[in-house]
Amino acid sequence: MPEREIYLLSPRALSPETIAVAFAKTSRAPESFREIAAELSDEQSAKFHEKWVVGYGHASVAEHAVLHFAFENVSRIAIETIESSRLASYTEKSTRYQKWGQADFTIPPELDGHPLRDEFIETVRFLFSTYAESLDPLKNLILSRSPRRDNENDEAYDRRIRSQYVDRCRFILPAAANANVGMTANARVIEMIIRKMLSHPLAEVRQIGEKMKEVAKAETPTLVKYADAVPYVVETVKEISLTPTPLPEGEGQGVREDWCSLIDYDKDGEKKILAAALYRFNEMPFADALAYVKSLKKKERAKLAETLLKRLGKFDTPLRELEYSTYTFDIVMDQGAYAEFKRHRMMTQTPQRLTTRLGYAIPLLVTEAGFGLKYEAAMESAMKMYEKLVEFDPNVAQYIVPNGFNRRVLAQFNLREAFAFCQLRTAPNAHFSIRRVAQKMYEEMARVHPLLTKYMKLHDETWQGVEENYFTQV
Repeated sequence: MPEREIYLLSPRALSPETIAVAFAKTSRAPESFREIAAELSDEQSAKFHEKWVVGYGHASVAEHAVLHFAFENVSRIAIETIESSRLASYTEKSTRYQKWGQADFTIPPELDGHPLRDEFIETVRFLFSTYAESLDPLKNLILSRSPRRDNENDEAYDRRIRSQYVDRCRFILPAAANANVGMTANARVIEMIIRKMLSHPLAEVRQIGEKMKEVAKAETPTLVKYADAVPYVVETVKEISLTPTPLPEGEGQGVREDWCSLIDYDKDGEKKILAAALYRFNEMPFADALAYVKSLKKKERAKLAETLLKRLGKFDTPLRELEYSTYTFDIVMDQGAYAEFKRHRMMTQTPQRLTTRLGYAIPLLVTEAGFGLKYEAAMESAMKMYEKLVEFDPNVAQYIVPNGFNRRVLAQFNLREAFAFCQLRTAPNAHFSIRRVAQKMYEEMARVHPLLTKYMKLHDETWQGVEENYFTQV
């Protein structure tokens, strides 16, 4: 019998396009991957992709060409588009642990030569100066409450203290604030991201898309050269954006009581999950498995649920059959919380544009440090600038919105993803804003599907407790 081999085709020795061809050819060539790759040149690889990927649409071949992008000094509103692909990997500069300098922001290109440009810059500088001014008062308060631990060195103590006050001060930073993000993705995904960015209503995002294409072509010249703006996306987004809709009654400062609403769910979801588990390990049609589960008494279904989930450890992933029940939420959360929420890309998420019209959160520590009035003055200045910008362009107006303002998001996901989200985002080291959201979502799901959700391993806290302990206003 031939000996088993597992090895890498090194990107140091082969170009991404050549690696992709080496993997593609194995479907019809008997040689080893090494032998196939040894016979290829970059020119031959380009011809292969031109014929099969571009000409015949075999786009899956492009998934074997992987690139690593470094984006620096791009606005956080632009980063949302960069990070919107479900099938890429990202690491972003954290506003929870790093501090921002006074000039670390982007001026939207749409404001070049516009009368509002100077006022925009003035408002952003005011937000940044307020942010800088808030750091010491909040730091001093944390220092007074968090003495150094035994054997804790200066670096460790500073890191622990900084994570507590910086992530409150970040509520003041606007979406214009710059950040860095690293992205790893295959060429097929990169092509889709470039198309999305070139079709975006914001000029900054389109410029980033153009640069992405230029950089990608240096490594995968054939696989991304036809990535262009998509008229379907451009025109559809434009027309829907202009469609008149009624404004909701009572909208404005503050968040309504139904800030996290479970608006739809599968009422037979738990039964379907249990039936799917039986279906997987037995020989029966799904309809028979579901009928059997429905015939069980409540205690018998509970026993089956226990068998399915009782051994689940804190870091284990539930069986895939938990994906057969879905939940849809309409949520209002502060933008800082959304920065964490958007990282769960297995969800289907539809965020609305950033706005100042849903009110803003005030961290309790800001008030306790005696900085509340200055914080509110900064938020009020952003609100005034937003109303001026929104008349010019609602998309551009997003740049001025600080992290503390609320945002509406529609999200749909299955129970398996709910386990991952709720367990991770209710952990003690998770940001308090997202802990509030995760606890409330868990509460809503547990209300309708208590049989399976009870096996989630959550930190002992409630969303009401988070509000009381961490917020002056939500």
